[in-house]
Amino acid sequence: MVCLGNICRSPMAEGILREKLRAANIEAEVDSCGFEAFHVGDSPDHRAIEVARANGVDISRLKARLFKASDFDEFDHIFVMDKTNYNDVASVARTEKDLEKVDFIMNRAYPGSNMAVPDPYYGGTSGFRKTWEMLDQATNRIVEDIRKGKL
Repeated sequence: MVCLGNICRSPMAEGILREKLRAANIEAEVDSCGFEAFHVGDSPDHRAIEVARANGVDISRLKARLFKASDFDEFDHIFVMDKTNYNDVASVARTEKDLEKVDFIMNRAYPGSNMAVPDPYYGGTSGFRKTWEMLDQATNRIVEDIRKGKL
């Protein structure tokens, strides 16, 4: 899961998917990261933590980190939150195979849409709730696709 600072969208996506996989007894590694170093080592934004907690998911112990080329080796799929994130990840891709792993997370719910998950950082808690709803929908499809062997 990749967003800009790794304190809002991507840690929420990580937490949601990790919890859903646990509940479905599916073993998989889920992580999140960003491209801006401003928040490296920081916990998620307090609003992200609050919205996650209200939905039964604890993301308070996550720490922001930067995307690195070796993430292409560690993960089968790299989900981005918006076009800027896509371009950032694509710029680090070493091969076409690396690039094939990258997709917009909302393409899981709306195939081919390349729909962005809006960054809620500069808004209020309602923006974090909307982000949660979108990520919840996309991660439902990810779990469904894993169960069906499509992912």
